[in-house]
Amino acid sequence: MKIKLLSSMNMVSADSWNALVVDNNPFCRHEFLKALEDNQCIGDKFGWIPKHLAVFHEEDLVGALILFEKHNNYGEFVFDHQWQNAFHNHNLSYYPKLVSSIPYTPASGQRFLFKEEYKEEVLEILFDGVRNLCNDSQCSSFHCLFAESDQLNWLKQKKLSIRQDCQFHWFNHNYTNFDDFLDQLKPKKRKNIRQERKKIQNSDVEIFALDGFTAKDQDWEDFAKFYERIFLEKSGIPTLNADFFKQIASSIPDQVLLFLAKENNESIAGSLMFKSDTKLFGRLWGCIEHIDFLHFELCYYQGIEYCIQNQIKVFEPGAQGEHKVARGFIPQRTFSAHWINALEFRKPIDQFCNDEIPYIENYINSVKEHSPFKQS
Repeated sequence: MKIKLLSSMNMVSADSWNALVVDNNPFCRHEFLKALEDNQCIGDKFGWIPKHLAVFHEEDLVGALILFEKHNNYGEFVFDHQWQNAFHNHNLSYYPKLVSSIPYTPASGQRFLFKEEYKEEVLEILFDGVRNLCNDSQCSSFHCLFAESDQLNWLKQKKLSIRQDCQFHWFNHNYTNFDDFLDQLKPKKRKNIRQERKKIQNSDVEIFALDGFTAKDQDWEDFAKFYERIFLEKSGIPTLNADFFKQIASSIPDQVLLFLAKENNESIAGSLMFKSDTKLFGRLWGCIEHIDFLHFELCYYQGIEYCIQNQIKVFEPGAQGEHKVARGFIPQRTFSAHWINALEFRKPIDQFCNDEIPYIENYINSVKEHSPFKQS
């Protein structure tokens, strides 16, 4: 076997890469990563430089690691400012670092890709490869963010520091329709959701559920404006653009969902989601007009309804947001794994991660006390 550094997704075929992707995860697919590159959503400008590792058996791609060289922590959603400060205080540079994650996407999924029959060998080669790359590129560390549980267990065995956080996910308990889901909630929560939805239904707003086949170029241009406005209002950096949205809609049309709100036949808001075979991922939202409860309708209720209608098991709406709890989302741990190149920092950072765990557990337990679901 041999390992190769990929500075672009153009260096490997889409079919061979996608053959390694589990659950048809849209963010791990070749098309998504390539669209980020093609439309300058990543690169030197934004501090996400592709450094994917690929393992070949003869000419056959049998493994890969989604990997970026980072020169900032923008778009990671796992915050390590204190680690950066600690390095700085010891006259060491924290950047560049290596990060295995999907840019601007706090969603769980594969990071190490492999053909099952080569799993053990490929994982060892990739882990050795990323440590060697750390040394060769003078990177301070390697970070695997939002790793799935099976890969997390393997990373634990490799003595990486494991860090926890919390998101809010919705689970489909074989509901037959939206009312069936509501029936599982406490009366007050059920009433509030119905009132919120009714206000939208009684307004002049029409909601359209589109995918990559039915959304037009103008729809994506409108959504790009909404997305850009929201980011600029929050002093963020709108790294994605209309050409990215159009390309991804064209390349994986059946995995893209755009919920678009129109008033007087003019688009005023939108919510972009992606789906795998078993999960729905809420990703982006934007608007040019504020209407009460429209955000909840487009970002949560439309997604829940879609999951029920299409028998999708899990809905991950994105990072943060305790307001999601009252709408049927429950706290779930997320995990990241960290390998520090400098020996003197490994133990302190490992202790830092361990010290966080009780706070995460207490937070999750406190949130569960406010569960919207009826007692079983």
